[in-house]
Amino acid sequence: MRTSIATVSLSGSLTEKLTAASRAGFDGVEIFENDLLASPLSPREIRARCADLGLTVDLYQPVRDIEAVPDGEFARNLRRARHKFELMRELGADTVLVCSSVSPLTIDDDDLAASQLARLADLAQDFGIRVAYEALAWGRHVSTYDHAWRIVEAAGHPALGTCLDSFHILSRGSDPQGIEDIPGAKIFFLQLADAPMLAMDVLQWSRHFRCFPGQGGFDVAGLVRHVLRAGYDGPLSLEVFNDVFRQAKAGPAAVDAHRSLLVLHEALGAGELPAPVVPTGVAFAELVTPDAEPVSALLGALGFARTARHRSKPVDLWEQGEARILVNTGPAALPHSRLRSSGGTPIDGTGLAAIGLESPDPRAAARRAEALLAPVLPRRRAPEDAPLDAVAAPDGTELFFCATGHDPELPHWRDDFAAVPHGPGSAGARIDHLALTQPWHQYDEAVLFHRGVLGLHPQESVDVADPYGLLRSRAVSNADGSVRIVLGVGAAPADDTLHAQHIALAVPDVVAAARAFRAAGGGLLPIPANYHDDLAARYDLSDAELDTYRDLGILYDRDAGGVFRHCYTRTVGRVFFELVERDPGYRGYGARNAPVRLAAQHADR
Repeated sequence: MRTSIATVSLSGSLTEKLTAASRAGFDGVEIFENDLLASPLSPREIRARCADLGLTVDLYQPVRDIEAVPDGEFARNLRRARHKFELMRELGADTVLVCSSVSPLTIDDDDLAASQLARLADLAQDFGIRVAYEALAWGRHVSTYDHAWRIVEAAGHPALGTCLDSFHILSRGSDPQGIEDIPGAKIFFLQLADAPMLAMDVLQWSRHFRCFPGQGGFDVAGLVRHVLRAGYDGPLSLEVFNDVFRQAKAGPAAVDAHRSLLVLHEALGAGELPAPVVPTGVAFAELVTPDAEPVSALLGALGFARTARHRSKPVDLWEQGEARILVNTGPAALPHSRLRSSGGTPIDGTGLAAIGLESPDPRAAARRAEALLAPVLPRRRAPEDAPLDAVAAPDGTELFFCATGHDPELPHWRDDFAAVPHGPGSAGARIDHLALTQPWHQYDEAVLFHRGVLGLHPQESVDVADPYGLLRSRAVSNADGSVRIVLGVGAAPADDTLHAQHIALAVPDVVAAARAFRAAGGGLLPIPANYHDDLAARYDLSDAELDTYRDLGILYDRDAGGVFRHCYTRTVGRVFFELVERDPGYRGYGARNAPVRLAAQHADR
């Protein structure tokens, strides 16, 4: 199906929005009235610009407060509409959006509404224009799609149809099944938006929290299925009002928007995307650092051994059990895009720059990523280096697709490393999860990327209190939990102290691991005594157990599936490690303890 996006969904000037939509691969746009009014281009020049970019103008929107008003007011409305229709003829738009009225002048009279909309459609038809009537969820008298359709049906005018908007329908809890009773030819337009499930005024919800399909909690795909069964054959168009998108750059937002429609097409059984290739494990996590000494000391205290050196690059491989960390000290790695603040300022120090994901079919995984608009990264490599495919996540983190297992007939990333003399190191650790704090304007994009591109399943979003604001956190994982990535974002975009990453190591005994780390000279994050006093009140733990937790700064959580014990190292650069002991049935990440950890880290800086 054709794709379209409302210019209100992107930031910048109208010219910037049109360029971004075209580059992202959209077929058409909805021109928002305010964007046109603020543009120095005339409607004819905008039409020419769209044509040059390969975009059609699918809708002009919105015309407000038209119907069910006293005769004198309606005469003024028709005069206003005539001007808009003349403008639309120059713009090359053949469909206009008319929202159900919110005006205090509006009369609760469906027959009057139908009659006046029919007269409006008469005028529109003279200009070759169709009128798409949409029920706003906060409309004064018409607020549901089925009510709007009854008025359109009563008007009985060929140039009058309805516009369906997923937000207005799903936010009110309306049953979309009834859409199938509307003739497809009378569904003039379809607008799509998702949203998180919030309990708040629907107008504020709409204006500030809409997001692209797949980023919220609505069943947008289910609604679209009903629309298609009704016979709709127009474009799938995005209309999203969101404070974040209004401040983000138009180009990346447009790519994110188009990716959401590609994933939606797949859910509908319509697109031709390569099938998802879900990663089966974490091959490695790569740290970049200007100074290897603090990182080496930290890894050594954690029980890692430096086992190998890259044959052509300044990259060391550190291993402990199944956990593998690469340490990159090359100057080319330091200005890496991942090591930037939310405002784009380069950050000094150590950072988590790349993740190696074990994949049963790396080439297929890369093809899917590319089809979903993930930039494939050029890679400097020597002729003998393994040909690893890599793409960039929205925050700039490099994702390498590594072959699961090691077929001796095929190149493998481990073949790029030559063994070095080393001690035995500790055994038994593996990477439990990786936590990546996202730039504030890319959080929703990151969730959709990891779900759509990598095939990981998102869990519920969690809000965590920080001493300087709120953090949102959402984990994505594969079915067996061998790949877990926690995506977080700070509510205060200017506070770069929130932007850190961490690597959680699963160990068989967190108490023993913490003691060994401290004995080796490692610094554990101090936890306030008040936390453990409260722990004694919440759980029936022995005095000896509590004393051990106090001594080592171990935190404790429990759910229906089991117990989670964890502690943290002090931060090096922008990275810290977490030691976790997870019961097999426990599915969380100790979110209850996150405010205590965050406060302790602020105090420890």
